Parts: sequence; structure tokens; C-alpha cells
Amino acid sequence: MAENTDDRLRLLIERVERLEEEKKGISDDIRDVYNEAKAVGYDVKIMRQIVRLRKMKPDDRREMDMILDTYKAALGIE
Repeated sequence: MAENTDDRLRLLIERVERLEEEKKGISDDIRDVYNEAKAVGYDVKIMRQIVRLRKMKPDDRREMDMILDTYKAALGIE
């Protein structure tokens, strides 16, 4: 039984290692896309913000916008 448990643990760890390697590859691919965008004149910082906003639910995004507007008004920005 211990051997079976050891095999299971080893397989799980190997799976995590493979996924970590895939994650690194995907991160490299994402960085390459941003570098390509920068090379043709896009603002990568703004693109990252847009990607983050698109991940949000519309209600969460609206709430964040309202809070941001409130803070900006309190600080006299815009």
C-alpha cells in the first residue's frame, strides 16, 4: 500500500512539474506578444490594463470605475 501511495505522490509531483513548465512556456509566449505589440507602437502598459479589465465581470468593472471616479474627485484629478 505504501508503494502505491509513493507512486501516486510521484505522479502528482511529475504532473505539477509538467504544468509548471507549460506555464513558463505560456508566460514566454505572452511576453513575446507584448513585445510584438510594443514593436509596432502599442502601449503595452495600457494593453495589460485592458486585459485585466476584460477579465472582470461588468458589475465589478462598473463598481471599480465608480470608486475610481470618487477618489479622483476627492483628490481634484479631472
